[in-house]
Amino acid sequence: MHLNPYGADAVLLMADLTNFPPASLDDLVKRCADAGLVIDRPPGEADLAAALDLAEQWCEIVDTRDERARVALLNDLLATSAAYPRVTDHAGTGWHLHYRDAGLSLGGVLRALVAVGTALHLTGRGMSRLARCARDGCGLVYADVSRSGRQRYCSPRCANRDAVRRHRARHAPPSPVNRQ
Repeated sequence: MHLNPYGADAVLLMADLTNFPPASLDDLVKRCADAGLVIDRPPGEADLAAALDLAEQWCEIVDTRDERARVALLNDLLATSAAYPRVTDHAGTGWHLHYRDAGLSLGGVLRALVAVGTALHLTGRGMSRLARCARDGCGLVYADVSRSGRQRYCSPRCANRDAVRRHRARHAPPSPVNRQ
C-alpha cells in the first residue's frame, strides 16, 4: 500500500478491521490485500493475533478525546511500530516511502502502516478526525476523510436513521396529561 499524504488508506483499513474484526487469518489477508497492502511474507496465525491487538490499541486512540492524551497514545504506537523512512520499490509498483523495516510479518507491516497512517491522517486533517458514530446504539469507529471535517456518523445509513429519529421526536404528538 502506498501511503497517501493524508493517511486515509491506512485509517480506513483499520476502521474496517476494528468494526468488523477478521474471523480468520484468510479473512485478514483478503481484506488487507483488497485494501492494496502488498504481503511480502507468508502470513501466520500470529499475524491475526497482532491485528486484533492493534485494533484494541488503536481504539484507545480513537476513544481518547483529549488531544494531548491522544498524541501520547499515538506516539507510543509509533515508537513500537515505525522505523526511519526509506525509499523502496519492493513490489515493482514504483518508488515510494516505507516507514518500516524490511522483512516484517503481516502483523508488523500492518502495525507500522496504521501507526504512520494514523499520524499522517490526524496531523494532516485534524486531531478530531477519528471518532465513534454519533447515533445512539451504533458505536462503530469512523475515520473522517471528508473535505469539511464534519463527519459524525459511520455511514449515511446511520446519519439517515438519526435524522429520522430526530424528525419523529420533533413532530410527535404531545403525550396525554394524566388526569385523575
